[in-house]
Amino acid sequence: MELDIQCEEMSPSRWAELLSTMKSCKTIRLDDCNLSSSNCEDLSSIISTNPSLTELKLNNNELGDEGIEYLCKGLLVPSCSLQKLWLQNCNLTSASCETLRSVLSAQPSLTELHVGDNKLGTAGVKVLCQGMMNPSCKLQKLQLEYCELTADIVEALNAALQSKPTLKELSLSNNTLGDTAVKQLCRGLVEASCNLELLHLENCGITSSSCREISAVLSSKSSLIDLSVGDNKIGDSGLALLCQGLMHPNCRIQKLWLWDCDLTSASCKDLSRLISTKESLTEISLIDNNLRDSGMEMLCQALKDPRSKLQELWVRECGLTTACCKAVSSALSVNKHLKVLHMGENKLGDAGVELICEGLLHPNCNIQSLWLGNCDVTSACCATLATVMATKQCLTELDLSYNPLEDEGIRKICEALRNPSCNVQQLILYDILWSAEVDDELRALEESKPEVKIIS
Repeated sequence: MELDIQCEEMSPSRWAELLSTMKSCKTIRLDDCNLSSSNCEDLSSIISTNPSLTELKLNNNELGDEGIEYLCKGLLVPSCSLQKLWLQNCNLTSASCETLRSVLSAQPSLTELHVGDNKLGTAGVKVLCQGMMNPSCKLQKLQLEYCELTADIVEALNAALQSKPTLKELSLSNNTLGDTAVKQLCRGLVEASCNLELLHLENCGITSSSCREISAVLSSKSSLIDLSVGDNKIGDSGLALLCQGLMHPNCRIQKLWLWDCDLTSASCKDLSRLISTKESLTEISLIDNNLRDSGMEMLCQALKDPRSKLQELWVRECGLTTACCKAVSSALSVNKHLKVLHMGENKLGDAGVELICEGLLHPNCNIQSLWLGNCDVTSACCATLATVMATKQCLTELDLSYNPLEDEGIRKICEALRNPSCNVQQLILYDILWSAEVDDELRALEESKPEVKIIS
């Protein structure tokens, strides 16, 4: 049984009603429910008396250190079988870490701990690392984003990594680590016996200086399939170093996020080689990099390579124009694997989107999710988009937000949605002006096709 409630104010009567339900739940999710330390007393009792409970999610509640102390009493009961604990943005400080250390040391069932967006600080996380080093700890996933960590945390983390071969996922994004610390961390990862699968280091103050060490992790850890270094100024020179590890035969990368990394079209030669030859790679995010049309054309050429298995390409806000759309269309008409294409925040215009639609209509194209928000699309292009919607049964998600479609364009899109052949389930239309009459038509359409969700 699963209890999943979000963004609900808990009255005493409602809380009492839910408590009786929780006694038999396997999963409890209560994000944004205005819970406090007093609710944690009750939850502690549930944790200690419900052996079937394996996941507890309490993100964005003001639990505080006192609340965590109550929770951990339940977590330390031998009959507790909790595996996943989410405490993101719960107003915790380093004081909570001693209590959580006790749980890590004594509760082998706990495999996931998510404590991001709390002011744990370096001192607090060092205490958590002590708990991780206990032989009883079997932690597999540790999320420490926005925890006010500094470079001083790395020695403790490396010691924990050395002793924890079970660890599969480590997220340290949005902490002020810097190059020296990231290099030290990577050297530790190369030496550690852990089989890390996910490493997130977004916005950690990384430059090209760290990329050789990150590259070494990629080439030595064939288990690593998900790497995110977005929002770091690695530049083209850093990307070239990363690609040495990414292209290594040992590397089995599947998901690569490089958003806002100061990349230019100069990086697209290396990226194209990666997309065309690394068959394990299924998702790449290049959002907010100055790739320009010349760079996108190189990427499209790579997509046409039979060895490319890429399924998701994110190139939002990359300085693209109509000029690259013929290449995009050509790639779509050849590549059978691409399922998700994010091209929003680019000046493609009606002419560019018309060209893209030619590729979308090709029998080889299997796009499921298409994002064209803020691409200078007008009502003039909507008839062609409507044809794609009614023809391509694989297309289930379409974003046309922030485009001046007006009533005429929205009506053409609605007509396509009414078509029995249209399988679009989510249509995103943020910040588009239409009349009250069209609004009524949209609402009526949602009622007649409840499987369709129109987000505006």
